[in-house]
Amino acid sequence: MTMPFFWAERVVFDLDDTLYLERDFAFSGFRAVGAAMRARHGVEGFAEHCIAAFAAGRRADIFDAALRDFGLDGAEVVANLVALFRTHPPQIALCPDAARWLDAHGGAHGLITDGPEAMQRAKIAALGLAPRIAVVVPTGQWPAGFGKPHPRAFDLVAAAAGGPCVYVADNAAKDFVTPNRLGWLTVQLLRPERVHDGAAPDAAHAAQARIESLDQLDAVIAAAG
Repeated sequence: MTMPFFWAERVVFDLDDTLYLERDFAFSGFRAVGAAMRARHGVEGFAEHCIAAFAAGRRADIFDAALRDFGLDGAEVVANLVALFRTHPPQIALCPDAARWLDAHGGAHGLITDGPEAMQRAKIAALGLAPRIAVVVPTGQWPAGFGKPHPRAFDLVAAAAGGPCVYVADNAAKDFVTPNRLGWLTVQLLRPERVHDGAAPDAAHAAQARIESLDQLDAVIAAAG
């Protein structure tokens, strides 16, 4: 497919498991929660317990299960832990290939990311992305229903860029169906350490290209152009 409207400066990224590893944010959050549990309840090993559950594949109700295992319970405690998890200053870093790509490519890149706005902006700040990303769109800034695959974020970025872009993301369940329809080039980044399996539910949701490292992105863009 020939895409005459994009170039490197119109590359738009997802955030989680694209520019950094989502598991690193989870582990950072568990450590913050563990410190709070130690200070407030005298509980040792809470962070390690949650990290082990996550590493074993558990994604839902980690705090509920951990509290039960430590003989604690209560919806209010869980709500407080979730709030702390989402608002803690994250200890995360760009993946090396992401840092290399951004260092090598100046210009007006974009970012579209789902999740609570404050949480996603804290990640962006921790990763030092502000000088490198011209258009940042956390869909959590809008009411429920405007997250991906809703077109609002993609239309906003395309208007700022002056045309279709390249969208690089990981989760084919929601990331690519809309930019595919809008005439963007879609690239699925399948990091071995990713949280989501990345499978597309049908052809409309599938990315046009797949890579395992951003070191391969320029070749994909060149081939598509």
